[in-house]
Amino acid sequence: MTGTVAGPDGLPRCPWGLSTADYVAYHDTEWGRPVHGDDALYERLCLEAFQSGLSWLTILRRREGFRTAFASFEIAEVAAFGPADAERLLADEGIIRNRAKIDATLANAKVLAGWEPGELDTLIWSYAPEEPGPAPRTTADVPAVTPASTALAKALKKAGIRFVGPTTAYALMQACGLVDDHLADCVSRGA
Repeated sequence: MTGTVAGPDGLPRCPWGLSTADYVAYHDTEWGRPVHGDDALYERLCLEAFQSGLSWLTILRRREGFRTAFASFEIAEVAAFGPADAERLLADEGIIRNRAKIDATLANAKVLAGWEPGELDTLIWSYAPEEPGPAPRTTADVPAVTPASTALAKALKKAGIRFVGPTTAYALMQACGLVDDHLADCVSRGA
């Protein structure tokens, strides 16, 4: 059970947010901040799926490679990818070359391309709690799965979205600001 830790600037942060310079920047400027827009949420959904079984740092350090490989995660463009693109992606050293995750990313784009603009944003954000829960005091207070993330994963799967379970859905909720899991004393809490 670890509480906040003072960073090099003396400000208290979530302990995971201090382990590397990449994490400090991500923690301080992105994680837990609201993300809206179908393409932006599609990107986060894909990256969280690619992270499954890996360190988030691995994904974070390859994010620009992912953006290049997947046409900046523009749903309409990725939906047009074909078998040759799938093979190209499997050979791309700038991303995680996992066939199941690549196939899911392409299949999800095809599903989402048939949705109305804003529909993904509306669906995901409908699972944000109406009232924030108590601020976690330590890392042990931060869940990996919640009833809302389980419901979100089920809704996405029912809609045809692949490679998203309750843990991935909760990581998405944290990263995109649906919940604020910065520790109570963290400088980024409520930012």
